[in-house]
Amino acid sequence: MQRRDLVAATIAVLLAAGCVRLGIWQLHRLQQRRARNAVLAARMALPPLVLRANVSFDSARERRVVAHGRFDYSAEQTWPGRSFEGTPGVALITPLRLADGGGGGRGGGSTVLVDRGWVPSPDAFHVDHAAYRESDSVTVEGIALAAPRGRGDVNMARFLPYVLQMETPLPGPRGLPRRWPAPVLDDGPHLSYALQWFSFAVITLVGTAALLRRRPDS
Repeated sequence: MQRRDLVAATIAVLLAAGCVRLGIWQLHRLQQRRARNAVLAARMALPPLVLRANVSFDSARERRVVAHGRFDYSAEQTWPGRSFEGTPGVALITPLRLADGGGGGRGGGSTVLVDRGWVPSPDAFHVDHAAYRESDSVTVEGIALAAPRGRGDVNMARFLPYVLQMETPLPGPRGLPRRWPAPVLDDGPHLSYALQWFSFAVITLVGTAALLRRRPDS
């Protein structure tokens, strides 16, 4: 084997090894995702937890919860830049004053932010809030999720330390606000990515070997 062939073979082996490592990394990601999904599925299968001021985030997070209270539409906010099937829109975030009458978690009153869902907005920012009002006094059920970080427009110290992603009651006849779907507990793309990387490794080795064998002076 000539020196140039040795160099080509070495490069092919290194590239294949890198592809194999990336494939193994994707398999590790798959294991992590499956473990995470198992925990989430177990929490979501628990009976709905009734939200009160003294319910901690660790108790409520990623679990179905029920909240009784009254929406404060005067303090409603929008989280812009949300799209649905390619249509620009916003998420309606409405404070819900709980009916437990207690003092608030973290000193802010017994109030939880409720993500009521998506509504269309041509500029993905402004919306007619009055057009999407629902009942004032409600019993809502949904999933308690961590509040998004880095939102300067939300002072979470005023609210319980999670956001309730509302599932029921269902919206009115127009179907708006459109409720967000529950988290998808699938394997994601990790297995297909791993197979792709392993395929790249095989193609690299086989292709290089075939190329070297065709050379008459190899």
